[in-house]
Amino acid sequence: MEKIFQGNLVDLENRRIFPAEVAVREGCIASIREVDETFSTYLSPGFVDAHVHVESSLLIPTEFARLAVLHGTVATVSDPHEIANVLGLEGVEFMLRNAAKTPLKIFFGAPSCVPATPFETAGASLGVAEIEQLLQKDQILYLSEVMNFPGVINGDAEVLEKLRLARQYGKPVDGHAPGLRGQGLQRYIEAGIRNDHECFTLEEALEKREKGMKIVIREGSAAKNFDELLPLLREFPEDCLFCTDDMHLDNLELGHINRLVVRAVAGGVDPLVALRVASVQAVEHYGLPVGLLREGDPADFVELTDLVSFDVQRTILGGEVVAEKGQSLLPSVKEEPVNRFAAAEVGKADLAITFTQEAPPQVRVIEALENQLVTREQFYRPAVRAKEIVADSARDLLKLVVHNRYAPAKPAVALVKGFGLQRGAIASSVGHDSHNILAVGVDDESLLQAIETLRQHGGGLAACDAGNEEAFFPLPVAGLMSHRDAFGAVRDYQKVEQLAHRLGSPLRAPFMTLSFMALLVIPDLKLSDRGLFDGRSFSFVPLLAD
Repeated sequence: MEKIFQGNLVDLENRRIFPAEVAVREGCIASIREVDETFSTYLSPGFVDAHVHVESSLLIPTEFARLAVLHGTVATVSDPHEIANVLGLEGVEFMLRNAAKTPLKIFFGAPSCVPATPFETAGASLGVAEIEQLLQKDQILYLSEVMNFPGVINGDAEVLEKLRLARQYGKPVDGHAPGLRGQGLQRYIEAGIRNDHECFTLEEALEKREKGMKIVIREGSAAKNFDELLPLLREFPEDCLFCTDDMHLDNLELGHINRLVVRAVAGGVDPLVALRVASVQAVEHYGLPVGLLREGDPADFVELTDLVSFDVQRTILGGEVVAEKGQSLLPSVKEEPVNRFAAAEVGKADLAITFTQEAPPQVRVIEALENQLVTREQFYRPAVRAKEIVADSARDLLKLVVHNRYAPAKPAVALVKGFGLQRGAIASSVGHDSHNILAVGVDDESLLQAIETLRQHGGGLAACDAGNEEAFFPLPVAGLMSHRDAFGAVRDYQKVEQLAHRLGSPLRAPFMTLSFMALLVIPDLKLSDRGLFDGRSFSFVPLLAD
């Protein structure tokens, strides 16, 4: 049966707009006919997120899709390394199975760095044999972000073999090299890595682009690089892609890649150029089987109100309308959770930071930064009580805890600045990339309560105030995702985040920011379950600096 769609067709290949009638048959575009009519809406290729971890939405792929299609997203390039760090191949297979049940085109890669580093405890490991097993699958389109850039630069045998396998199977390689410049960057690129989504300064992005990389401009829930990289988008749009990387479900409900198109146009980029960055260039870079509104293509496109607000009237995938006028038409899919959670109970003595010096020692402090994944290393004289270092909410020096969730062990404890809590604690089983339990708090009682809540439920997000107030958002799928209805999940997530704000945090996304406090591959200073880690020297450093 043939379906007809009408509107002002945005022809990105020939850079023109004309009134057209699009005929769709058996999921593909049978014909495009220019007509002598006037239309108020626009038909355009759908949007592609060029790098995203679906798990970071806190939703399984089918529920992620129900939100994403509201905003004209027709495809994502998705790295499943979050669940792979918890469950290995079993986790990747779960994502593939569930994603196959939604028409949203979710293209997965083979996670190249599981675990992300040898300096933390993960739930699984993907070696060369496992990577080859994944790359042999048709559903795996690329080798996911190579975070171990020191390994590439220094010729680590296992890293180089994974890169060789990607070449052997003809699959592109994703980059991840925050702050890498000069000769190190050149060696990284020569290894076959052609894009990066980690640029947080314009100068870095310009150098990477000049050396041949595509720059994936990121705007997620925690990392926001769009404004810094907008000049690059204006000058060299043909070398740019858009991504969100990590976006929580409440932000995804409000908008996705469409928002970056709006901001690009508001920032002086031609609408047709912005639309190319949001669709064509990702499809071409990865060789995705996604339609670009041409005869013979899969019928994957969007109907927009205009080329200023880019409000999505309808999203069409494979010729079927999957979202219309703000309503998702995709059904929920029932799934059985998979998980791995064996954290030991934590006692008050486990959270104590003691010292033997006569005078209070100077300590290293992680400074969390709004809108950034990088942190700063700071030094402070901490508050003390009876030879024990304690949190000091007046100076925003709070306790940060990372607790092994895979086997009984004592937690690592340090100090962090930037979360701003005035009372209580928050905790999460989403802790990039190994996903141990992370918690930050003002007092040990609240920290223990939040950690124990996660331990008892096999993961989630918790906020509490020493028995007074508590909110909890369960994540039964790998301790990373909810498998319930996306729209109800958004409301429940907002309750726990609202309590975090009532406890004093000024951060826009406190749980997302917390989840990156253990991401060792991003400098300056992070905390693994094994101790304080310097991401510049790639080595452990002592908490006490004296």
